[in-house]
Amino acid sequence: MTQPHRRKAILVLRQKLASVRSLQESQRFYIRSELSQVRGLIPLLMKRRNGGKWTLEDRMTLRRDLRALSNLSPYLVPLVMPGGILMLPLLAWWLDYRRKGRANKAEPVADTEV
Repeated sequence: MTQPHRRKAILVLRQKLASVRSLQESQRFYIRSELSQVRGLIPLLMKRRNGGKWTLEDRMTLRRDLRALSNLSPYLVPLVMPGGILMLPLLAWWLDYRRKGRANKAEPVADTEV
């Protein structure tokens, strides 16, 4: 490899690494914010088991917290599955594909009649 070609390859690699790091940082903040919403969930769940009754406010809190956890399920399942850590690149691709939507498939088809 020539020296300029090697420098260009290293530059491209650094840019890709920076992109992966920024994606990881944004996902880390997202997971932390979702988990911070469910603080106190376990004591609230145990309230009924310990003989207490859930109030209307408790039920609303449970719904909110369980919805927040359900948003995290795609992140948590691969971490608890045996060998699931190997599926993380596939999960990242799938989440990115879902987030972007199918904009490229919605392009209009050109009329081919003459």
